[in-house]
Amino acid sequence: MNRELLKKELLNDIEIALEKVKEITPLVYHLTNTVTINDCANITLAIGASPLMSFCIEELEEIIGFSSSVVLNIGTMDKSMRDMIVEVGKIANRLKKPIVLDPVGVGATKARKELIERILKEVKVSVIKGNMAEIKSILNIESQSRGVDSLDNESSGIEIVKLAAKKLKTTIAITGKIDYVGNEEMVVEIRNGHKKMGLVTGTGCMISSLIGSFLGGDNSSLISSVAGVLAMGIAGELSEKDFIGTGSLKVNIIDNISKLNNDIIRLNEKITPTI
Repeated sequence: MNRELLKKELLNDIEIALEKVKEITPLVYHLTNTVTINDCANITLAIGASPLMSFCIEELEEIIGFSSSVVLNIGTMDKSMRDMIVEVGKIANRLKKPIVLDPVGVGATKARKELIERILKEVKVSVIKGNMAEIKSILNIESQSRGVDSLDNESSGIEIVKLAAKKLKTTIAITGKIDYVGNEEMVVEIRNGHKKMGLVTGTGCMISSLIGSFLGGDNSSLISSVAGVLAMGIAGELSEKDFIGTGSLKVNIIDNISKLNNDIIRLNEKITPTI
């Protein structure tokens, strides 16, 4: 299939995915970063889904049972999260709920690396979303990392996605100056976004919530990941055009996600699929 036809099919699938989210209003359970938990809730609402956040182990089975998808984010890792997160993943697997894993800062400390290794050993995840340093750390490839920020160049994005997808048997989304989303068969390069998005915390976590929202709308892992990353990139670009300061930038990103429609996607997308 030639690239233009492949891109046309991708955009059609993304349009359908957005319509399904708004029609279904999937419930997305988050076990997530307490720094950005409010941002994740608001971005989930903005795309048309419904967020649910809980740290109560006694209600996990019931909550996951009526949720459409699950987001696991280790950003503010603590003892209670270490004890809960694998259990959440196992329950979601048993109840056949798709999972997005955000391995925030996995290369920064031994404890984070060990937790992610345990999750990936005991839980089947639908999507892993991280920056280049985080994905390379999971693959045990030498990488430069500063906390939750990636210092890597991204020239090998397509190859890293395919390598990670093959090894981990899941869809991979690498976010950065250029985003790379895909699996063993296909990688989509996304050039939307703006460097000013890095001035506010939470945009990466919010992407995981967007992916989880699309997954909860009964869309494939690949389409959900491309749609979630693309949506954030377009929202960031549109928000930067009206830039006043970092506080309003975050609010404008959420506003632009809430206004996102298929015409806006078609007008602004910068995606290139590669088989």
